[in-house]
Amino acid sequence: MGHKYRQLLFALMALATMGPAFAQTRLLIAYAGSMGAVMDQGLGPTFCRLHHCIYEGQGQGAYGLAHRIVAHALTTDVFISITAGPYNILKHAGLASKAYPVASTQMVIAYSPKSPYASAFARAARGRVPWYQVLRKPGVTFGRTDPTTDPQGQNIVFTLQLAERYYHKPGLAREILGRLRNPRQIFSEPSLLARLQAGELAASLSYLSAVRSLHLPYITLPPEINLSDPHFAQSWYNKAHMRLMIHGHKHTFRPEALVFYATVPHDAPHPRLGRAFVRFLESARAQRMFHAMGYDGPRGGALP
Repeated sequence: MGHKYRQLLFALMALATMGPAFAQTRLLIAYAGSMGAVMDQGLGPTFCRLHHCIYEGQGQGAYGLAHRIVAHALTTDVFISITAGPYNILKHAGLASKAYPVASTQMVIAYSPKSPYASAFARAARGRVPWYQVLRKPGVTFGRTDPTTDPQGQNIVFTLQLAERYYHKPGLAREILGRLRNPRQIFSEPSLLARLQAGELAASLSYLSAVRSLHLPYITLPPEINLSDPHFAQSWYNKAHMRLMIHGHKHTFRPEALVFYATVPHDAPHPRLGRAFVRFLESARAQRMFHAMGYDGPRGGALP
């Protein structure tokens, strides 16, 4: 009896340390790949320490993630996209009905401190020379992500299209990018800035939030180009567009303000935990973490 009593006591003590109903549940988060640092080093682990769950994050191009969720090749408790486009894929498939803005960012030119062109980019950052002149230099290696799977890849193209108009430089985007899907420039989103850090690439266009998180040097751009201001959405950003073949069909894409949206898919394994995580992202504590990692506050209202 004494031995069984001790076993029961130990079991009750173990249960007591597990915390509330979320104990030992795996929190599955699929997020836009540029959010890797803030999600995996900050928000995810912090939330799970509070709720006694196990955090599992997966970062990838948000369009690619959205198509995997719709195809039931990926199940997740929360999906966080940048811009409304990837979320709309879930909504149109009947897998989501509301998304909440949790942060925002802007496009900047990130450059490698190890590149032979670092000093030229630093002069551009100080306004001594136009940044596009440096990108035009022979030998400057430029990296980006695939516009068919990643909103960042689209936003890089949109930024350069808008720069053509803003600076009155026709053909600038083509000169820097080459073909829309130039295989010499396209890398996966999680590896792009790592290559920049290592000096394998000279420069890229990227989200300020991701660049600050990795402490990379960068060049800021005017709001007419950097996609940060929803007020320019209809009057200016809408002038840029691209047509892409997605799953055998041509689609036209236009830029949207760079807001991060979080949604709990209807087939989430743990919807209650997922909703708790979205509420946490909106909290003052999470917003301080976003800010510390280079993000701006949420803009606009919930979708749709």
